[in-house]
Amino acid sequence: MLELHPTELQSAYAVVAIVFGITLVAPFVLRRETVSHRALIFAVAIILSARYIVWRATETLAPFGATWDCVVTWSFFLIEAAALVSSFSAFVILMRRKNRSPEATAARNWWHPAPPPKVVVLIATYNEEEEVLARTIAGAKALDHPHTAVYVLDDGRRDWLADYCREQAVNYLRRPDNKGSKAGNLNHAIAWLTERGEVPDFVAVLDADFVPHRNFLTRALALFHRHNVGLVQTPQHFFNPDPIQHNLGLSRSYPDEQRFFFDHLQPSRDGWDIAFCCGTSSVVRWTALVDVGGFPTESVTEDFLMTLVLEAKGWHTAYLNEALTEGLAPEGLKEYVTQRARWCLGLMQIVRSDYGPFSLRKPLRLRDRWSVLDSLLYWVTTYPFRLAAFVYPLLYWYFGTIAVYASVPEILSHFGAYYVWTLFALNFISRGLVIPIVNDVSQLLGAIPIIRATWTGLIRPRNRSFKVTAKGGDRSQFVVQWRMMAPFLILAALTLLGLVIGLLSDRFVFSDAGEGKSIVLFWSLYNLMTLAVTMTVCVEMPRIESHLDDRPQRVLMRLDDGLHRVWLTDLTQQSARVRGLVLAEGSSVEIAVRDVGDVSGYVIETTSDGGLISLDTTDRQYEALLRRLYAEGSAPGVTRTRIGAILHDLVIGPHAR
Repeated sequence: MLELHPTELQSAYAVVAIVFGITLVAPFVLRRETVSHRALIFAVAIILSARYIVWRATETLAPFGATWDCVVTWSFFLIEAAALVSSFSAFVILMRRKNRSPEATAARNWWHPAPPPKVVVLIATYNEEEEVLARTIAGAKALDHPHTAVYVLDDGRRDWLADYCREQAVNYLRRPDNKGSKAGNLNHAIAWLTERGEVPDFVAVLDADFVPHRNFLTRALALFHRHNVGLVQTPQHFFNPDPIQHNLGLSRSYPDEQRFFFDHLQPSRDGWDIAFCCGTSSVVRWTALVDVGGFPTESVTEDFLMTLVLEAKGWHTAYLNEALTEGLAPEGLKEYVTQRARWCLGLMQIVRSDYGPFSLRKPLRLRDRWSVLDSLLYWVTTYPFRLAAFVYPLLYWYFGTIAVYASVPEILSHFGAYYVWTLFALNFISRGLVIPIVNDVSQLLGAIPIIRATWTGLIRPRNRSFKVTAKGGDRSQFVVQWRMMAPFLILAALTLLGLVIGLLSDRFVFSDAGEGKSIVLFWSLYNLMTLAVTMTVCVEMPRIESHLDDRPQRVLMRLDDGLHRVWLTDLTQQSARVRGLVLAEGSSVEIAVRDVGDVSGYVIETTSDGGLISLDTTDRQYEALLRRLYAEGSAPGVTRTRIGAILHDLVIGPHAR
């Protein structure tokens, strides 16, 4: 009888096929909200990751010795192993998840029969424009919690803003200096309130570009029914696309880069009781704030440090995963990268402080030390590994040095199985937020400045300036960020040249590399695709930011010949689109807009079935329109990946609708 034995390559394909087959069946059996199911998924991810890294350590490295092969293989292995340690920590965190929405509903108005607690809303601002601040102030004034006072804290010391706050009937504070940056600004307001005896029960913190929804305080305050809760954090949602979404034309099909953190990682951290403050969109108990001496100023990320300071005093942070505020994502690529480098620098300052993971000077719980260590691992390992993955293949094409000694079947069996399952696990719990190449681009863009910030913060953590993320301004022009693109352009050119040399000649590479050459070839092709997308993102497309309410509604519109019933869509702060009536360009109209009133306007563009209307609102109507657009409704933007829409946007274009 003839016996057929599979080849090594066939066996490797079988391993990957089995793992892939399980990932197809698993969503019909497992539930992403069930802790035991999540624990099983990520336990398998850890096992496959450990299997992979053990294989790498035992089978793919050059022998120890004074050779370049040893230096290259071992250095890349150590960078990769460190990144996997960070992944292990993240996998354990993601095993749990807490949903506090039922608790917030059950504990609503927990203070009854006592009167509602007094809340002050602090809006910290430095250089934001009036249009940005107008939204936030309008939303704060519309909060549905009684006994709420709004304070605008102006570190820019602008007279026009003082006049505007007076017109809006909100409080305005300024201080003589900018010591302590945002934290110092907030502490100045706290001291001012204390001196005047205007002590609240709770303090809500908003960045100048974040608009609270009407029920922000109502929902957040509910979690303070537990007396050891010192701070409640809510997620940040954005009504404009970030630079990656916008420059790739994916603003209606791919979520912003922070959705994984706010919608999935923070609830998981809360499951371990290690969720942390993210600054804006948070509420803190006044007694807890006084107990810790105000907001800490030792780090440029005072928010994360605030959670640790509170925890050392026995006050816990709770996370309410509901869309209760919305704001501006960084609009420019430089601002996007600067913001993340600042977060990294701030974390390094925390690591070097009394609240670091290895410091014994503060009574932190073991899980809080793990929380800081997990963040440290992320910043210290992820970005160097991402950059190394683009550099090490070049060593083969130009110097004949291989970073990973392995055959194609071995790579498929070990890396392929681990990669397929990990990709499934992350996308299963996040509803498809982790997409290869696009996810790589978001990390590669900030790799160099973040690596610089990492070591700057660890070596010289003190006296680092706070860089405000610029918002607003003119974004109507094409801008090529050549300085940001240059490293990726160089990497792409070197990779492409290396590929050409390697394919046409064995002069500069190992002629006997065998399957190792195939692996580096595939690796380099993937890198080229990623670098091409990264460079595309570095070409900033024009944008005119305006919140869009595109839900159609039937309204009455007055023309010279009387009233007409039309469809109103695409409502923004300045314009609206109507359908169902032929309009003449330049003609005057009056539209009845829900919650705003009868708004005057004129036709600036005609279409076959309607036109675009420029709105001429009064001050009262404009404020009402801001509340309608920003202070109501659910989460703005895209919150889950739409694969079909992504393919449509990439192939046909985002505006071909």
